[in-house]
Amino acid sequence: MDFDALRKLMVERQLIERGIKDKRVLDVFLKIPRHKFIAPELANSAYDDCPLPIGSGQTISQPFMVALMTELLALKGTERVLELGTGSGYQTAILAALAKEVYSVERIEKLANAANERLDDMGINNVHIQIGDGTLGLEDFQPYEAIMVTAGAPEIPRALTEQLSEGGRLVIPEGGRFTQTLMLLEKHEGKIAQQEICGCVFVPLLGKQGWKIKDD
Repeated sequence: MDFDALRKLMVERQLIERGIKDKRVLDVFLKIPRHKFIAPELANSAYDDCPLPIGSGQTISQPFMVALMTELLALKGTERVLELGTGSGYQTAILAALAKEVYSVERIEKLANAANERLDDMGINNVHIQIGDGTLGLEDFQPYEAIMVTAGAPEIPRALTEQLSEGGRLVIPEGGRFTQTLMLLEKHEGKIAQQEICGCVFVPLLGKQGWKIKDD
């Protein structure tokens, strides 16, 4: 298959036509091979307008949602970014191309190891993946100019707003276990301003400041 052509079509029809405008974001989506982040048997669907399973009950998000969340962070290239939910590593690779450093936390060891291997094979060396409870953030490297959460939370974890830098942005799906609202939070003078972006559907964010693991 001509993955380059499919990727170009994805950017034109799924991103640009739906309002994604950030040229840096669009350029990265043209370059990052989404088909390398899913199982070979699903490669024919890699650039379709939908999420895809990646194992362990997790998914790689719809391309438009990945682009929207990325654009909302307004990255310039100098940021330290915290990502919660490494998953396949696709969103991680996108962030790594747009920021200085990416710290990503994944709860499922199998997914973390596979993502790390993919990113290494692609020569992406500004990503640091850790296995743990993402709802607690990652204190060792705070504060973060940008934080992205790729799973749905019942409420905004306090740890994340505390680890967000002054002027920083946090993008997170918030709501029920099956449907959420994508939220953009910004910190100014120590206070958090929130903005509703759109409805969305993500797997639940499990952890001490998220959904309880025993309920999953």
